[in-house]
Amino acid sequence: MRNVARIVELAGPALTGGAGTDAARLDDFRDLARADRRPDRPGGRGLVLAEGTVVVRRLLDSPYPPRALLGVPRRIEELGGELAALDVPAFVADAKTMATVVGFHLNRGVLASADRAPAPDLDGLLARSRRVAVLEAVNDHENLGALFRNAAALGVDAVLLAPGCADPLYRRSVRVSMGHVLRVPFLAGEWSLLEAALRRAGFVLAALTPSGDVTPGALADVDRLALLLGAEGPGLGDEALALTDHRVRIPMAEGVDSLNVATAAAVAFHAVSVGVS
Repeated sequence: MRNVARIVELAGPALTGGAGTDAARLDDFRDLARADRRPDRPGGRGLVLAEGTVVVRRLLDSPYPPRALLGVPRRIEELGGELAALDVPAFVADAKTMATVVGFHLNRGVLASADRAPAPDLDGLLARSRRVAVLEAVNDHENLGALFRNAAALGVDAVLLAPGCADPLYRRSVRVSMGHVLRVPFLAGEWSLLEAALRRAGFVLAALTPSGDVTPGALADVDRLALLLGAEGPGLGDEALALTDHRVRIPMAEGVDSLNVATAAAVAFHAVSVGVS
């Protein structure tokens, strides 16, 4: 017998929750406006939250184990095919009731929660990769989400997070990435760990910096390439720059020396993906 999501009509007493499995899963969605619900903070319980039909579908097709859904009837109906394969509660509510649970009106009309997926093995991940992004101190959740969306679109196989980066699974990052943060594998570590693994796997390291002396396109033929990007403003630190084989600059019009980090990443990703299958 195939699994089928348990549809739970949500109104009145059901809002108070309880000890049952389904009622407890409703707590995944409560008070999402509170800062302590961030997955990278202790109160956030490490849950992954997806918003909107498109992003929820990507979560359900990802390695992240789904826990529950909450949505207005129309959005839950749109997900009927995906729900037929799930053994999780799907709470159905009108928009006002959903806002009572979440803490604000949610325009996208549906949420899904999931547990985190196991972290990949670093050496195994790099063995399967040809293009890797390495981020340092990228702590803006929207930039991080946009970076992952660009990575998914432009042939980047993995993202490595050096110290100072925000959690890619924060709700805003997942939303801005359009759910692609759930399909691009990532791993966090110290510079010494990341560099050693990249060198073992035969990667050439290239840093994006306004002081660079080659363009990204000049590295398109490199077999295995890691592009290093730092936060807007300070850019990459001295430790990261000291590790690199190349310093890369995107040519720009006079009077402009840099781009938003997600935009710069997209330009560089596209340039180095030429000829990469």
